[in-house]
Amino acid sequence: MGKELKRSKDKKLFGVAAGIAEYFDVDVTIVRIIWAILILAYGTGLIAYLVCLFVMKEE
Repeated sequence: MGKELKRSKDKKLFGVAAGIAEYFDVDVTIVRIIWAILILAYGTGLIAYLVCLFVMKEE
């Protein structure tokens, strides 16, 4: 089976950004910057983060 999207144990808050970074094999800082920009853009990033928090399994 391929890669699975999971929250990471290498986390600052809940491991969502680190889990996405591991899945796409990119630097976690880039993912965190994107989340911050999305949160500042009318709060859409916050909604997406909360959805990912509850949908993604913990590692």
